[in-house]
Amino acid sequence: MYSLLVADDHPLFRDALQTVISGGLSGSQLLEAESLADAIALIEANTELDLLLLDLSLPDAEGLEGLTRLREEFPSLPVAIVSAHQERQLVLDAITLGAVGYIPKSTPREALLAALTQILEGQLYLPPDVMRRPAPRTYAPQPTSISSPTNERLGRLTDKQLEVLACMTTGMSNKHIARELLIAETTVKTHVSAILRKLNATSRVHAIVIAGEEDLSFYRANRAR
Repeated sequence: MYSLLVADDHPLFRDALQTVISGGLSGSQLLEAESLADAIALIEANTELDLLLLDLSLPDAEGLEGLTRLREEFPSLPVAIVSAHQERQLVLDAITLGAVGYIPKSTPREALLAALTQILEGQLYLPPDVMRRPAPRTYAPQPTSISSPTNERLGRLTDKQLEVLACMTTGMSNKHIARELLIAETTVKTHVSAILRKLNATSRVHAIVIAGEEDLSFYRANRAR
């Protein structure tokens, strides 16, 4: 049983979310707020909240202003964004500010439930379509260029490291990656450290950004040939 709070000024979306949670997260409850001020009051009155779902277009908090304030006042409360805006940079900025997930409002019901479940299990959720490279490649580099350190950063990774990075882009924790790839969690940690070092990435999120910029799926497909 989970306790969630949604801060959104659109009744129809709140109703839709109530339907998803009541049908897919048995025994869970969803509190509702129409503004950031209402959300803060409910947070203070309900100390056992598991997750706050925050819209970015509240009447008293526009854009990432609400997220910034909530992270400052309630640093231990996980906050995920639910928004009609799907700009890639906005998603990355929200994650950088501490959001545990970003769910577009256009997400289908089953995918929405899966995203909520993933976040409640302690994993980061990023919308796959938003995180993909904005423009597809129109050329295929020579095989030798993929392993060259002077070219794209993903070319520095081994096949296994590419697999681990692919799991990271879906928000999997080290434990889940180990389970998915049938390897030890300590091995996953070693791969993650190597990935960050080879990509010159400052964090997991930074590595995920690089994966999107350089088209991870292209590299994995090329290596599989």
